[in-house]
Order: sequence, then C-alpha cells, then structure tokens
Amino acid sequence: MDNSKDNLKALATRFVIMIGMMSLLADLTYEGSRSIIGPYLGLLGLGGAAISIITGFGELLGYGLRLFSGRLADTSRKFWPITIFGYVVQMFAVPLLALARNWPLAAWFIIQERMGKAIRNPPRDVMLSHAAKEIGYGWAFGIHEALDQLGALIGPIAVAVILEVGYSYRTTFAFLAVPATMTIFLLIMAWKTYPHPENLETGFQDLKAGSLPRVYWAYLLAAILSGIGIGGFPLMAYYLQTGGIVPPVLIPVYYAIAMGVSGGGSLLFGKLFDKMGVVILLPLTIASALAIPLVFLGGSAFSMLGVALWGLGMGVQESIIPAAVALMVPRGKRASAYGIFTAGYGISLFIGSVIIGLLYEINLFSLITFSMAAELAAIPVLLWVIEVFPRFSV
Repeated sequence: MDNSKDNLKALATRFVIMIGMMSLLADLTYEGSRSIIGPYLGLLGLGGAAISIITGFGELLGYGLRLFSGRLADTSRKFWPITIFGYVVQMFAVPLLALARNWPLAAWFIIQERMGKAIRNPPRDVMLSHAAKEIGYGWAFGIHEALDQLGALIGPIAVAVILEVGYSYRTTFAFLAVPATMTIFLLIMAWKTYPHPENLETGFQDLKAGSLPRVYWAYLLAAILSGIGIGGFPLMAYYLQTGGIVPPVLIPVYYAIAMGVSGGGSLLFGKLFDKMGVVILLPLTIASALAIPLVFLGGSAFSMLGVALWGLGMGVQESIIPAAVALMVPRGKRASAYGIFTAGYGISLFIGSVIIGLLYEINLFSLITFSMAAELAAIPVLLWVIEVFPRFSV
C-alpha cells in the first residue's frame, strides 16, 4: 500500500467507499429481512409483546457481544479476521430463515444475525476510523452510513416487490442469499486490497496510552437514554399492519423510507458534525422524540413521517456517534470503546423494547409518554458534554 502524503487522502477515500459498498450489500440482505420479520413472526403465532421482546433480546445479545469483540480486537490487533468471521455468521443467518417452520427456529436465526453484526462492527469501525482522520470523521462515517443505508433502502423495496409478485416470506428470505454471497466476495476483496488499513492514519497516539475519559462516559449515558426511548420497527410494523393503517405490502416500503432518510441524514449531519461537533445532536434528539407519537397516533401520512424520523435517529446512532467516539478516546482503545459504547446502547434498546412492548399491551398513551421522556432526558446530558468539553463540540 502506497502511504505517501500525496496519495493518503485518495487511498483513505477509496477504502471508505469500498467498505461502504460492502455494507450496502450486507444491509440489502439483512435489512431486507428485518423489514418483514415482525409480520413473519406474527404469522408463526406471536403477538406484539413477544415480537418486541424477541427482537429486543436479539439486539441485547448483538450489542452485548461487542464488549468482547472490541476487547479482542484491541488486544489481538486481528481486525480483519474478526470482521470476516462476523460477516460470515451474519450473512449465513438471513437466508436460513427460509428453513424456519416455527417461531423458536426463526427467533434463533434472527438472533444469530444480530450476533454476527456484533462481532464484526467494532473492528470494522476501527479500520474506518484510520481512514477517517484524513477526510474528516463525520464525513467518513457519513459516507459509509449513506451507502450502508442505500442498501437498507433497496433491500426492503426488493422484498416488497418479491412479495407483491406472489412469493412467500420463506422464498423471499431464500432470494436474499444472492446479496449475502456478494457481500462475502467484496469483503475478501477489501481485505486483500487493504491488508493494513492502520497505515492510512498518520500521527497517531501510542497504542497503549491513555484511558477512556469522562466525556466518553457522559456521551454514552446520552446514547443510552436515547436508545431506551427510540423503539423498534418490528413493533411499529406489527401495529401499522394489524391496525389496518398501512396495507401489508407497503410495510417494507415504509422501512425503505426510514433507511433512505437515515442514509441521507448521515451524509448531511456527518458533514455538519465536522463543522459543529456534538451540538448537532440536540435538534436530532428532539426529532427522534417525535417519531413514536407520530407512528402510533397518526394515520398513514403521519405514521410515514414518524417512521422517517425514527430512521433519522437510527442513522445518527450509526454515523455521528462512532465519529465522535473516535475523537474522544486513544487510538489503541478504539475497538474497546466502540464495544462498550454499543453494548451499553444495545442494552438500552433491549430494556426500551421490553418496556415499550409491555406498554403497548396496556395503552398507547403510556407507551408514547415513556418514549418521549426517555429521549428528551438525553438533552441535559448532551448540554453538559458541550459545556464541559467544548473541544468536542466545535
């Protein structure tokens, strides 16, 4: 790899785009499947609370494993092998849903997919952060997330088309084996082309220097509060379908809209993050707090807007937050920091999913009140981060 100063920025940009294209295919695969797992589990005999708990538990395990994969990546420095293993686990799980004839087996494959993502994300994000220093952390993670979410937009639309043609859910899952295979192929190409992405970052800190600072833990608390209140799409899809608000065939389209907003927002707000810092999260948190009320209180138009705001909130979690963490922690602790951060966020998603699922069975007013209160509670924490650590907010 030519790491001369003149070529470093171009190499970094190409690496970000290559990893982004790989994520596009991966998201096409698993987000396509996730757009229909709510109704699919419903067909297998589960209700709203059970769907929310199962999918939330999958998020819990998926994010919780990042504690271990992040630490393993930091100690072993085997970023590519861990990333490749995680992608293989994840990409195999999706088409295997075609073989599920009962909800326990379907639930296992859903959880396996989340586990694969957990294994590969911390080391992959560290490799991206090496390239991000040259082109801007917000911009690099924004480009990656935009490509990632483009796949998340295409996947649900493809699934909607397959279902509209007349294929079953199981056959639709089988079709997703095609982009899953392409993901693994591109992954191997990226590994062979950039075997040492750490060479893209110059002037880095000593690998063993420093510790996780207070700003990191405060930032994590804000993310946890947001995660508790943000809710999950499977329950939204279940409500929109069973309530007769949206025709079943349009459920994947709604999800595609959310992913499109997520990707576009990642580019825009990633660039703004490089200019403004953490302060950009304040209006985004308020927007996320409006998602649940719009979905559960509105008609088809307002619910579409709510789903779009939900997608924007999820996109922020996947782009701006890892960009900020890279600035807050020493280089040699990034994988561990990503692992701890996303594990904490995942636990909050699980807790929030369980509570929101149970409140759904009681009444919608209590669900909405809880969601908005949790989301808005993150704002004072973010204000503290901006005030006490201004170097991370400008």
